[in-house]
Amino acid sequence: MIDLRKHKQRKTCQYQTTGKVIYDEFYPRYSKPIIDQIDCVLAEHYGFTDEELDFIINYDIKYRMGGEAGEDEA
Repeated sequence: MIDLRKHKQRKTCQYQTTGKVIYDEFYPRYSKPIIDQIDCVLAEHYGFTDEELDFIINYDIKYRMGGEAGEDEA
């Protein structure tokens, strides 16, 4: 969570019906190395195979990381 918070951006929107809304927007793609380390520890704990761990780490990567892997957000 520390790394996720480090890469967040605070956003502000003004709406007619609700007024001013302030929220934090998170970008988990910048924390992927740490998330992958957590996945490795959990995979070892639960006895996952290398194939299962690879599936978890790469599951829907282009959707979870925003666009193609390694591509910056437009």
